[in-house]
Amino acid sequence: MKTLFKTTVLMAALLLCLPAASQTKKPVIGVSCSIDGSTVEVGMTYIKSVRKAGGIPFVIPLATSEAEIDEYLDHIDGLVMTGGEDVSPLLFGQEPSRFLGEVVPDRDIYDITLIRKAVKRGIPILGICRGEQSLNIAMGGDLIQDIPSEVTGAIQHRQNAPRSYGSHTINIVKGSLLHKLLGVDNIAVNSFHHQACGKIAPGYKVTATAPDGVVEAIESADGKSFGVQFHPEGFVYSGNYKFLPLFQHLIKLAAEYSSSK
Repeated sequence: MKTLFKTTVLMAALLLCLPAASQTKKPVIGVSCSIDGSTVEVGMTYIKSVRKAGGIPFVIPLATSEAEIDEYLDHIDGLVMTGGEDVSPLLFGQEPSRFLGEVVPDRDIYDITLIRKAVKRGIPILGICRGEQSLNIAMGGDLIQDIPSEVTGAIQHRQNAPRSYGSHTINIVKGSLLHKLLGVDNIAVNSFHHQACGKIAPGYKVTATAPDGVVEAIESADGKSFGVQFHPEGFVYSGNYKFLPLFQHLIKLAAEYSSSK
C-alpha cells in the first residue's frame, strides 16, 4: 500500500513538471481564400509559410454569413489575409477608376467581415497585398485604385519576374514592428499590385514605403494587426527565409491569444 502511495505521488509530481497541452499545442492560423467560379483557392505558398513558422494552417472557406464566420473564428488563434483581386471602391466611398481590375463582391464582404470580427476578438492578423489593403479599408482607410495613373513618378509595382525575386526596395521606418522583425532599414521586395493603401485607417500607421512613396507596410497601434504590400510567402516558399520573421511573429501573437482564451 505504501509503495502504491509513493508511486502515485511520484507520478503526480512528474505530471506537474510537464507543460500543459494548451502550452505545447501549435497555434491554428486561419488563412483566407479567393474564389474562382465554383472553387475556393489558397496558394500553397501561404500554407507552407504558416507551417514553416510553426503554425497549423486552417483554410477558411468563403462565407458571407456572419454567424458562419463567427464559427470559423472560434477555431483559430491568428489570421492571414491573402492576396488577390481588386477591392470595390464603393467600400471606401469612391467611384471606380477606369483602370479598376476584377472585383469579387462576395470576397470583399468575406474579407471585411473576417477582419472586423477578428480585430474585435483580439485575434492577430497578418495582411498580405490585397490582405493589407482589406485591413486598411475594414478599419476605416481607403485605397489608391491605380498606381500608374494616380502616383506621379511611380516605379514598376507589377513585376515580370519570379515571386522569389525582389524587384524594388522599400524604406522601413525605424522602431516599427517591421524594422524590429527584419533588422534592416532597406530591403528588396517582390511586387504584384496596382492598388495600394491611400488614407491610412485610424489607429494604424505606415511602417514602410517604396521609393515613389507608395505604402508598403502598416501596423496597428496595439501591434496585433499588421500588413505588407509585398508577398513574403513567395520568398519562404522558394527557400529564402528573409521574411519568415513576419510569419513567426504572427505565430507568437497567436500563441499568446490562444493562452488568453
